[in-house]
Amino acid sequence: SLVVLFGATAGAYGAKLGSDERELILLVWQVVDLPSKKVGTLHKSLVKAENLDLSDQCREVSGLTPEGLGKAEPLDRVLQQFSQLVSSDLKVLGRSSYTLCSDGQLLIRQVLHPETSKKNFLLSDCFYSFYDLRKEFHTCYPSSAAVKDQTIKTMAEYLGLGTDETEEDFGVWQVKTMVAIIFSMLSENCNHIFTEPETVKYKYETGPCLLWLPFFSFFFFLCSSKSETVDSETVIRARGLPWQSSDQDIARFFKGLNIAKGGVALCLNAQGRRNGEALVRFVNSEQRDLALERHKHHMGSRYIEVYKATGEEFLKIAGGTSNEVAQFLSKENQVIIRMRGLPFTATQEDVLGFLGPECPVTGGKEGLLFVKYPDGRPTGDAFVLFSCEEYAQNALKKHKEILGKRYIELFRSTAAEVQQVVLNRYMSTPLIPTLPTPIIPVIPPPYTIATGSIRDCVRLRGLPYTAGIDDILEFMGDATGDIKPHGVHMVLNQQGRPSGDAFIQMKSADKAFMVAQKCHKKMMKDRYVEVFQCSGEEMNFVLMGGTLNRSGLSPPPCKLPCLSPPAYAAFQTAAVIPAEAALYQPQALLPATRTPQASAAAPPTVTYYPAQAAQLYMNYTAYYPSPPVSPTTVGYIAAPPGAVAAAATATHTPILPQPGALVRMQGLPYNTGMKEILSFFQGYQYAPDDYNGLIQLSDQARSVLQAPKEWVCL
Repeated sequence: SLVVLFGATAGAYGAKLGSDERELILLVWQVVDLPSKKVGTLHKSLVKAENLDLSDQCREVSGLTPEGLGKAEPLDRVLQQFSQLVSSDLKVLGRSSYTLCSDGQLLIRQVLHPETSKKNFLLSDCFYSFYDLRKEFHTCYPSSAAVKDQTIKTMAEYLGLGTDETEEDFGVWQVKTMVAIIFSMLSENCNHIFTEPETVKYKYETGPCLLWLPFFSFFFFLCSSKSETVDSETVIRARGLPWQSSDQDIARFFKGLNIAKGGVALCLNAQGRRNGEALVRFVNSEQRDLALERHKHHMGSRYIEVYKATGEEFLKIAGGTSNEVAQFLSKENQVIIRMRGLPFTATQEDVLGFLGPECPVTGGKEGLLFVKYPDGRPTGDAFVLFSCEEYAQNALKKHKEILGKRYIELFRSTAAEVQQVVLNRYMSTPLIPTLPTPIIPVIPPPYTIATGSIRDCVRLRGLPYTAGIDDILEFMGDATGDIKPHGVHMVLNQQGRPSGDAFIQMKSADKAFMVAQKCHKKMMKDRYVEVFQCSGEEMNFVLMGGTLNRSGLSPPPCKLPCLSPPAYAAFQTAAVIPAEAALYQPQALLPATRTPQASAAAPPTVTYYPAQAAQLYMNYTAYYPSPPVSPTTVGYIAAPPGAVAAAATATHTPILPQPGALVRMQGLPYNTGMKEILSFFQGYQYAPDDYNGLIQLSDQARSVLQAPKEWVCL
């Protein structure tokens, strides 16, 4: 038997059903006995949604009102009634089993499964298998319209069946028409047989995604004897994920759609941490297209962006493996936990003892995988296998407990992340392609970046991320004539994307004041932009990686943000180092600890800006340190002694402190101010004179540095 099912939400209707995350408000169904061609009672049930604000399209098409829906039952009660009434109708017809039949995929995959998942109750087994009437109709009548263009009305018109939408209630005429279409397909002319229902996976299947990759090095082997590629029409990129989200969380976000085995690959940044993005591979292009309709649907309180991706991108994240990883992941249906921050001397026995008997590791030592650098040094990361969810939950309770003298972080992980992390370590360079390294434009006079306290600059905040230089110039209007040459600076974040901020150098403080008054909260595209007058020093702090907030200036971190070069090209194709600077070898990335004697003997090393250089690309090498250890260190170009003295006395170029005097703090509370940071470093005394000649400061900012002896340059 079939149960013909029709439904509607409080939002979009038709081809966009479920794309706006609106709740189900109507279910209509009827049992059809195929052998006897008999039907059961037609049932119509309203569903009470948590949000009764109906869209205009819903009101117009369905004729339903919030008042009527307010008296209905919630979804879980309606589904219970559905099961009871279907069982009763089947009993009358002398049947015991049935399969759902709906008009397309959307009601089952895009409405029922996502909504029940968010409301934390399970659907009965009947909702994991159904017939798509449109596909069955096209199979029976190949000359009819394509499946994606079919509707109940077009199918009825193709068969010459009359439909009068005004005679019946909304939902009732749709089910009656679907039943009539089914009977036509069962006629002697067609004699259609319903044999292959659509299926919805009960849960996401974890495991290694064994795909072919080029032979990178002797550490790797081909994961399959047969070359396999990933169809780009099956892959999406999800962006904006909570950093702690796991593959199961992502699978739950796409509940109702069939993800390929091992098809969730969490993306990592250059430090080996999750960056809020994931690549997801579906079983076919149809499932991928449905996934794209969940663009800006919510995971908790965050909306998730969903875009198309390529099979090549997926392969770079999830495609490679090694013998060690393949053996580790050969045990299927295991829960994987990632441990981070392990002491470098930690052994397998230490890890097993840390986890304890309440969370036994699958296979004992065989269920542990330590991540190492190419030279065999441990990274402080490890992956652990557990046979069930209970053991994994017990392990996660040990998050930030102490092993040796270090606290250990524990997170849920995936097979793709295991492959990605280990592959990156073996190759010693990031597998994930990163955007160009941060660059600092060094502009020769007369186009130097202002550093004084005169408020002759403006800051634009809240720019659309798609805004370019031309958009800013159009936004400024007549004031563009008052902008200094090369005076527009777009600020990019660490990922190389626009941050929404820009700084503009005006010809005078009066011009900057007039622009701020005229353009503040003026619209650019669909967003209003805030415009503030600021000084060159404040602009310089932000361009060097610092922040402007209510508590004043916050110094820049070790890593510097990307700045657009004078030509206003967002990205460069190759790093350019001036010929004069190229004569000097770069310093070691991790310089040895300096002693007072060594410091006195060695000349100070500063960042060298050659006088004729148009640009200097400050390269940094991104390894994968395991927190809490030293972050990425900036590599500077050593300058000749004469250049050191010239740079220290220059008035137009900001100079950074020497390497080794910089520390970077990660994990600060968002409300942390300068006072809390100074208090944190109580007892570490540095003479303020060491920094007076390095960064040009106003009197107010200099007093903040000089007043406390405990200041450490961040």
